[in-house]
Amino acid sequence: MERYILAYFRAPEEAEGVSRKLQALRVEEVSIDRFSRFGGSGLQSGVNPVTGNLASMDSMTAVSEHTGILSASHTSGSGMSHGGDGGPTGRNILLTVIVDSAIYDQALSLIEEAGGMI
Repeated sequence: MERYILAYFRAPEEAEGVSRKLQALRVEEVSIDRFSRFGGSGLQSGVNPVTGNLASMDSMTAVSEHTGILSASHTSGSGMSHGGDGGPTGRNILLTVIVDSAIYDQALSLIEEAGGMI
């Protein structure tokens, strides 16, 4: 039987570190994504050893034209602005894990020890 875990981290490096430990447990699936106020998967920035990518919105150009429009029209899209009200801060890195029920508790412990919020 499969169980699912969604955990939030402050930095991609934290999530990547725990994902390597989870791989040693032989989890079925691991995914690391960054989310933003505008939605969409955004551009690829950096390489995740587990999934091969890490989605982000670090640029005004985005994969979805709608997210590009939203980010370009925001005050943070201007080089003349300090960004104003800010976006998701804190835990905007999402680690999604699919595990066998037999190792579910062990996987939870690893994630919590690494600073993940479940």
